[in-house]
Amino acid sequence: MIATPRMPSRRLDVLFVNADSSLQAYQGLAKTYSAIEPPTWALLLAQSCRAKDFGVAILDCDAEKLSLPDAVSRIHSANPRLVVFVVYGQNPNSGTTGMIGASALANELKQQHPEFPVCFTGSHTSALPLEVLQLPFVDFVLLNEGVYALQNLLRTDLRSGLGAVRGVGYKSVGQSGERHPILNEPQSVVPQDRMDIDMPGYAWDLLPYRSRPLDLYRAHFWHAEFDHDKRTPFASIYTSLGCTFACDFCMINIVNRADNASGVDASQSRGMRFWSSKLIAGELEALAKMGVETIRISDEMFFLNRKYYEPLLQDIIERDLRLRMWAYARVDTVRHEYIELFRKAGINWLALGIEAGNQAVRQEVSKGSFQEVNIRAVCEKVRAGGMNIISNYIFGFPDDTVATMQETLDLALELNTEMANMYPCQALPGSPMYQMARQKGWKLPETYSGYAFLSYDSEPLPTKYVTAAEVLKFRDEAWQQYFSNPAYLKLVASKFGDKERANVEDMAKVRLRRKLLGD
Repeated sequence: MIATPRMPSRRLDVLFVNADSSLQAYQGLAKTYSAIEPPTWALLLAQSCRAKDFGVAILDCDAEKLSLPDAVSRIHSANPRLVVFVVYGQNPNSGTTGMIGASALANELKQQHPEFPVCFTGSHTSALPLEVLQLPFVDFVLLNEGVYALQNLLRTDLRSGLGAVRGVGYKSVGQSGERHPILNEPQSVVPQDRMDIDMPGYAWDLLPYRSRPLDLYRAHFWHAEFDHDKRTPFASIYTSLGCTFACDFCMINIVNRADNASGVDASQSRGMRFWSSKLIAGELEALAKMGVETIRISDEMFFLNRKYYEPLLQDIIERDLRLRMWAYARVDTVRHEYIELFRKAGINWLALGIEAGNQAVRQEVSKGSFQEVNIRAVCEKVRAGGMNIISNYIFGFPDDTVATMQETLDLALELNTEMANMYPCQALPGSPMYQMARQKGWKLPETYSGYAFLSYDSEPLPTKYVTAAEVLKFRDEAWQQYFSNPAYLKLVASKFGDKERANVEDMAKVRLRRKLLGD
């Protein structure tokens, strides 16, 4: 039996919907191995709206694994003034792959209940607002993070005065009934000095649960040390938004977009904003009191600015929260003198964006922002400090050859970190690489699921020297080689146990089917 929060006694102003795209995005990994993350941005938007006295609720179809008919029924029963599909995710491609489930559910909702106004927000929407607005089941879009735009939209009757609401797109109705998409002037994002005020935390109490808070959410397999019993309850949280870098393959900074011009990409709106350490430590303490121990820090660059992470980590230690956390860093931003502080605060996994084994390939896609570092030495010092490493690799950058992809795989096998993520390079909407692909006429996926790294119809970019099919084949074979490598399995057994090694071996038996490879 799943418990869902009670709806407000007055009419609901806005229902935030997190649709389910997991089966198409993850194939056979969806049932057991993929994570089920709390809808972070739905939680942030809900909290910001109810702080302004709007009636809010969240419907998490992913957590509850709702069918389309059941989801439509639940939306109808909630009877909100506005239905907002929040299509974000923690992985950079999630805003696009999340459109799989969101578009299917919104389409079904419109067919059965056309009276409900439907709004889309998220990274894919921010990247391609006019394209999303032109979908027949979409009435409104919110640009960038949409905090101020949504609140101002809710202050209208959703029919008149829409032209004055900055940061939204809507459809005007002509004299003959035709609907024309219009993007209003952009609205600013929440500035640094108002982060705690205008985005005052997370609406955890609005999430469904089975027997205790957040028990419908599931940590990444490795985060729980390959032990399924440690995966729930689980939460993820941001301490900052955005990134100071502008890598070609990344669209994270599209959340900061404040320019409606066509051809805008994430590199033109880079920057970071931070919540206070007091607010974030308070959120973490609230989660700990709910019984949550396993938490992801979702920031793209948590290990970057010690002005913000040092007081937060000290506060976590002083509160004795005893959490199991992980955070991100680039290999050239790790400050070794802080590793002990990270570990004491409960961050026992560090995700390192290594990306490519070949320095020239890595520098090309990162606009030269990567500093020349000894990757091996960085990993050795992190592990010597008692932390586990998730190393992230990407195959198929524009300058990659089979030989340079092999360099990346060879480096991964040599480093033999406790976990490795291996991605095929995608030109994600909102990234500089996506704009480059469109300008040069490179073939892009025709479906949302085509942008999913693990989907059946995943379609990465070809490189200057290697076809898309060859990139995908190399990535899949590299993943199998890594997770069946005797040296890796020995490491898992020695650090986590024989049962955990067996769990990894079971995971490696799940084979992905790929349309591009003739499956």
